[in-house]
Amino acid sequence: MGRTETRAAVFTDPVRYPQSASPRVRTKRAFVLLLLTLVLPGSAQVVAGDRRLGRRALQVTFTVWAALLAVLILAFTNRILLVNIFTKGWISFLLMAALALLAVGWALLFLNTFRIIRPPLLQRSVRPAVAGTMVVLMVLTSGALAYGAWLLNVSRQTFSSIFASGPAFEPVDGRYNFLLLGGDAGADRTGLRPDSMSVFSVDAKTGQIVTFGLPRNFQNAPFTEDSPLWEVYPEGYNCGDECILNSLYPVVTDSYADLYPDSADPGAEAMMDAAGGILGLEIQSYVIVDMEGFSTLIDAMGGVKINAGGWVPITAAEIPGTTQHYPPDGWIAPGLQTMDGYTALWYARSREFVTDYHRIARQQCVQQAMVAQLDPATLLTRFQAIASAGEQVVHTDIPQDQLGSFIDLALKSKDHEVQRMTIGPPDFGTAADNFVTYPDFDLIHTRVQEVLAESSATAEATGSAGADTAAPAPAEPEDNAPAADEPADQPAGDVPAAEPVTPSTDAPEITEDYLQELARIGDSATLGMLLDNNGNCSAG
Repeated sequence: MGRTETRAAVFTDPVRYPQSASPRVRTKRAFVLLLLTLVLPGSAQVVAGDRRLGRRALQVTFTVWAALLAVLILAFTNRILLVNIFTKGWISFLLMAALALLAVGWALLFLNTFRIIRPPLLQRSVRPAVAGTMVVLMVLTSGALAYGAWLLNVSRQTFSSIFASGPAFEPVDGRYNFLLLGGDAGADRTGLRPDSMSVFSVDAKTGQIVTFGLPRNFQNAPFTEDSPLWEVYPEGYNCGDECILNSLYPVVTDSYADLYPDSADPGAEAMMDAAGGILGLEIQSYVIVDMEGFSTLIDAMGGVKINAGGWVPITAAEIPGTTQHYPPDGWIAPGLQTMDGYTALWYARSREFVTDYHRIARQQCVQQAMVAQLDPATLLTRFQAIASAGEQVVHTDIPQDQLGSFIDLALKSKDHEVQRMTIGPPDFGTAADNFVTYPDFDLIHTRVQEVLAESSATAEATGSAGADTAAPAPAEPEDNAPAADEPADQPAGDVPAAEPVTPSTDAPEITEDYLQELARIGDSATLGMLLDNNGNCSAG
């Protein structure tokens, strides 16, 4: 009699045998089983279905939880190791495969749970809600895992195409120093001539970044005795206007590539040697960004927010047979704005009516804005577009094994303002002083070390925010006005900027139409005065 009562109780258990339960209990049971599959995959099978399947699923679940706990611990104790693990080619492939299998397995568990629910036993009005809930949960769980596997696959392809092979390198004197070149290989150029040159010096402990802008028309760049170019240019790159800094890349690529037999890019290696000689730093790696593809990268980020100080022209085509240009194709207005790729590219490149130093200041603002705005949320939501753009426009010799330390530093750098210095006006004299033609390297080396020491001390002292030493406004030079836009391959810094204009109450309002009319009639002097503040900018 007792055995019969026990068996009857078992068959009336509403969890395993819902046919004996009321409609209300069956509905509640359906949603509880779905919730169990969401929170603890396999538990629904243990309590209401195939216990053997459920136990195996729970083993996988607990293993995944243990792995996630280990990842969480590493994220707080050794973030660099964690990033290196995820960026290793074969490890990332295994992780991708594991995520894909987990996505499929979780989806199958939801389908099995739906079978256990036995929808025909539910009221007709309830069935769509239960089925819809299951679909939503499958998308949130299996869909997220599948998306993670896809992101890993994209990152594997991107990392292998952009970054070099080889071991990671150590910081020098506590800093990582790398050269950023904006490549300009247009149809009217002989080979690639870097249009933008900056050295990023990153404190290996705090992530504080200092950028040094190198004018394209810088002359007499020295090389150290251990540089392959020492024998060619023992007195520095000093053949006059033909030896401005950005011409070194094509010269070495075309004539002295054999001096760098182990390098995939001899021109970039030569630029590193020159930048190191100018600054008195050891430059460890280079990054080349194709300027034409730069706009694609900005668009992939969703634009960059910049507080533009003054009007910037979008330069039109050159008038045939002259070094002058047609009136600008458009104007970038001052003020806080989010620039798309096209606008940001011209904001960083334009130097019409002003000097190269105005452009360097704007390029540093764009770089600072990109550093500030390329956060984890942007990367996650726009990863595929950013990765695709990066694969097209970025070329570097930074080894893939370096990613862990660099990503860690990038996260730390968010706590500090990017500090800036230009190796020329306004930080070293005025345009009229011709500092970039006859540089004082002892002074440069001293100032560079002072800036780095101050940067490191400030970052360590505050622990959260570095001092903002953004480049000051261009200094007031002589009274003669700047000439019109200089030829692309000639020195740009020998023409002094005019003194800022203080408009009278009768002066016309500075509008795009007014500026365009001045450009149409060729009044470069007035335009030079009105645009002299377009290097005064900051990240938005």
